[in-house]
Amino acid sequence: MGSILVLNGPNLGRLGSREPDVYGSGTLDDLRARLDSEAPPGHAIDLRQTNDEAELIGWLYEAVDTSSPVILNPAAFTHYSYALRDAAALVTKAGLILIEVHISNPHAREEFRHNSVISGVATGVIAGFGFDSYLLALDAVNRLLG
Repeated sequence: MGSILVLNGPNLGRLGSREPDVYGSGTLDDLRARLDSEAPPGHAIDLRQTNDEAELIGWLYEAVDTSSPVILNPAAFTHYSYALRDAAALVTKAGLILIEVHISNPHAREEFRHNSVISGVATGVIAGFGFDSYLLALDAVNRLLG
């Protein structure tokens, strides 16, 4: 059985209580349950969250080493982390899937959120659909895996 890594960056551990008007009222556990129920046959969801950029980079290395597709919500690292971008590029250069997701639509928010250093190396980007952004990404992973 293969794993699909669902990696989440800083502050997403506070889902459910942090700005529910922007991010909704669901928690990471709620997201995990939804993704588990939709996992493609033969794949398990491995959902993780960290506030540590180095740990997130290490998980992307792990994806390359284990040939795992990735659904990545880089959160605030989206806008400035060139180190994370370089690690994400390793995933796609290895021929693996990396879909960047966002719960909110960054382009409908403050101007500093409009730029993503990750998007240019991602297989695709899905944003603005709440937790459904992850489910749409999971569907895309399933389709791309064939």
